[in-house]
Amino acid sequence: MGQKTHPFGFRVGVTETHKSRWFAPKALFGELLVEDYKIRKFIDKRLNRTPPFAAVSDVQIERTREELTVIIKTARPGQVQGVKGANKEQLVNDLQILTGRKVVITVVEVRNPECDAKLIAETIAEQLKKRGNFRRVLKQRCESAMQNGAKGVRILLAGRLGGAEMSRTLDQRMGSIPLTTLQAEVDYALSHAFTTYGALGVKVWVFKGMYTRDVSQDEYQSTAAGGRARARGRR
Repeated sequence: MGQKTHPFGFRVGVTETHKSRWFAPKALFGELLVEDYKIRKFIDKRLNRTPPFAAVSDVQIERTREELTVIIKTARPGQVQGVKGANKEQLVNDLQILTGRKVVITVVEVRNPECDAKLIAETIAEQLKKRGNFRRVLKQRCESAMQNGAKGVRILLAGRLGGAEMSRTLDQRMGSIPLTTLQAEVDYALSHAFTTYGALGVKVWVFKGMYTRDVSQDEYQSTAAGGRARARGRR
């Protein structure tokens, strides 16, 4: 039997922080958990699945008694903001209607989208939908990530690749991926490409190096409780 675990979940509380940071009494916990899911689903549909295609890689949520803070990490912050912040204001209004709370949105730019696992997975899924050559697509994405500072990258495709009758998997690796090393910064993402001949799964692992700094350049400096991992920066 395989002994696999999610690379992010494996590191939560050690070198990574939770993507939802808030406390709630037992009676409210379930309601707020479902609300977080709805917020993420809404933002993904609004900004990733329909124009302006803002390349959102992560959504983090913080709550206080007074307000709800949504941190959106994106490779195209201008698309999220819109002309004079119009798109952002509309998104705030829609989220306030959805949640019934005061909402604050913080937009954080992803400086190196070529090394972001979520954006790589979404790009591959989009090209597979357009019937691109999957071997060439995988090789290009791996080489691009390595050229932009990644220490290692692994991409796994599964499904009816190229419209084949039987589903199979294709694994492409470059560099090293130390999955069992807690101090290693490994970014992981899963995406799906829904084609005319079935659904294809895309898994991406990107090894960015060891945690030797307090906060990475793409990271939002959180002031919330639990917003900073305890062992980050340990040498």
